[in-house]
Amino acid sequence: MRILVVEDDALLGDGIQAGLRQRGFVVDWVRDGVSALHAIAAEPYAAVVLDLGLPRRSGLEVLKSLRQEKNPVPVLILTARDTVEDRIIGLDAGADDYLVKPFDLGELSARLRALIRRASGQPAPLIAVGALSLDPAARTVSYRGEPKILSAREFDLLQVFMSNAGRVLSREQLASALYAWGEEIESNAIDVHLHHLRKKISPDIVQTLRGVGYLMPKEAP
Repeated sequence: MRILVVEDDALLGDGIQAGLRQRGFVVDWVRDGVSALHAIAAEPYAAVVLDLGLPRRSGLEVLKSLRQEKNPVPVLILTARDTVEDRIIGLDAGADDYLVKPFDLGELSARLRALIRRASGQPAPLIAVGALSLDPAARTVSYRGEPKILSAREFDLLQVFMSNAGRVLSREQLASALYAWGEEIESNAIDVHLHHLRKKISPDIVQTLRGVGYLMPKEAP
């Protein structure tokens, strides 16, 4: 799932980006509030990790702007401001969660997965569609009770399909969910990954709707 990290500290921002990528997230990183708003307007992020002490526009201003625009993207505030009053202000401004620095990357990852589950209406830690079961935390997949070994990109693509079962997804939507800024995308990359998924799991796991996009039925075979 694609995440936006908004953090002005270069060392910390780079560390968060690298750590979340190691845990399976697709991550973009910006260092000020104005860039954050531009990025969120341009990309459909699954969640935002937001520092409060940002240049140009503060994290609180960014958050208030998003909620005034009725943008429902889950926002986790990540800040050194650790008083109860600060947490109350952040949560009342529209934040979905609040984590104080210093923090553990494992906890940050778990909180993000929980936020994304709730936002997508999937409160259970496992995603199940028909005979398919996917564990985002362990990054494991089973089909009809049999474990399936997938590459990182194949896993990410399957997770996008399973999280959107019953919805038609365009090639552009899939690419946006799978690739961060600066990552090179081959023109046939989605087709190649989907070919491997069909070969490893089932030929009918995802339908191709020519000229429209791709669809995983709500009851996958």
